[in-house]
Amino acid sequence: MTRRVVLVTFFFMVANAIAQIPKGVEIRKSLVRITTTSQEPDYKVPWNPGSMSVGVGAGFVIDGNRIMTNAHVVSNARFIVVEKEDDPQHYPATVQFIGHDCDLAVLRVLDKGFFQNTRPLTSGGIPAIESPVSVYGYPIGGERLSVTRGIISRIDFQTYTHSGIDSHLAVQIDAAINPGNSGGPVMQEGKVVGVAFQGYSGDVAQNVGYMIPTPVIRRFLKDISNGRYDGYVDLSLTYFKLVNPAERHALGLPDNEQGVMVSSVSSAGCSYGVLQQGDVLLTIDNLPIASDGFVQLDGERVEMPEIVERKFKADKVKLDILRDKKKRTVEMQLTGNWPYLMQANHYDSPPRFVLFGGLVFQPLSKNFMDAYQVEDMRLRYYYNFFVTDEIYKTHPEVIVLSNILPDPVNAYLSDLRFQIVDDINNKKVRTLEDMANAFAQKSDYYLIHFVGSARPAVLERSAVERARDRIIGNYNVQKEQFVEGGLFR
Repeated sequence: MTRRVVLVTFFFMVANAIAQIPKGVEIRKSLVRITTTSQEPDYKVPWNPGSMSVGVGAGFVIDGNRIMTNAHVVSNARFIVVEKEDDPQHYPATVQFIGHDCDLAVLRVLDKGFFQNTRPLTSGGIPAIESPVSVYGYPIGGERLSVTRGIISRIDFQTYTHSGIDSHLAVQIDAAINPGNSGGPVMQEGKVVGVAFQGYSGDVAQNVGYMIPTPVIRRFLKDISNGRYDGYVDLSLTYFKLVNPAERHALGLPDNEQGVMVSSVSSAGCSYGVLQQGDVLLTIDNLPIASDGFVQLDGERVEMPEIVERKFKADKVKLDILRDKKKRTVEMQLTGNWPYLMQANHYDSPPRFVLFGGLVFQPLSKNFMDAYQVEDMRLRYYYNFFVTDEIYKTHPEVIVLSNILPDPVNAYLSDLRFQIVDDINNKKVRTLEDMANAFAQKSDYYLIHFVGSARPAVLERSAVERARDRIIGNYNVQKEQFVEGGLFR
């Protein structure tokens, strides 16, 4: 069964919260109600500003007169107001930093008077399995503090729904969940041990929710401490377990249950040129890697990627490896891996496109696929295998003829919709900017060739120029292109 994960927040009862909070800690002086007016981009009509909506979320005050919340609470925001308990005033706020890969954000309130009589919360550690926690926030439409209690039931890596592709440490809570607000603090003994952020829909699992734990929170806050958010780094490789004794003997490994084998190395990542397929990873930063891919960290067994999860851009990592049955030590400087971002949800920027002669061209992305629900097999292959088959080497951006605004200038081209652009007038198109530049060149005709198709789309420049005002007027086109911010970086 497909798991349908929905963004939710946990709902609560004040009496339970009072029992959970140590004496002297007043959560009502720390909790914040956030109302966000957002605008959802329209990928089918990319020149339109998109539809407006209003949502309510939770947050809490942290040091430095800042508010922490979920990224999904303030994504695509056009206007944000925050409220605090026992204060009828609405305070405008802005997003100072946002991490869509870890679903966290920090807000600034324009009126510094907002923080009078507030108390910043401090963070604790990772709570123990079966220990109780309290989760704070606001129910749908509620304007007063609410809380519920839950039990920590699991600690492992989970996909963060907001980005749709990033997996980080997450803590499962046995607590009642209803669709609603997110971003509230999860408390234990007066300290924040997590931020409530997602859970299962009721038809999949009940009383199961997740919080973002403090290692992820602390990493985010440290990352933004220099005035910018760089995001997560990645080893950019895949590996498999080495638990089969015969396999270990063939590789020259002892029966010590240590080591995993590299199965692939991304050419766009930091491991390329340092590691190779078939290498056996024995240790990472001097920590032994078990044959199931786990390491001991801070007294807990965690998956090997957690070591890199806590590092930052340009940090180094050291690995002891076995290659051709010989041990060696390698070191690499960590970076991100931009091709992975093609399959991630994107926020806070308008859709990129080029409109020419009524033909709409857009780069392939998760937002694009979600909007169009494309069934074309070639296009789905380019999307699904963009990283694993390293399609990004020849197509850093996969440019698609996404739509056609019917007009005499583009008659008989409708069956070319969802084709992938290969070149224009025999000049390769690798990015949307290439596409815009090709149409900017003066030419009597524009021959657009598509991947895997012998038939080009042909546009006559003079006919396109005559049709321009007609198409703009007929389809209420606000702008004819937006190409900035490419390559998912």
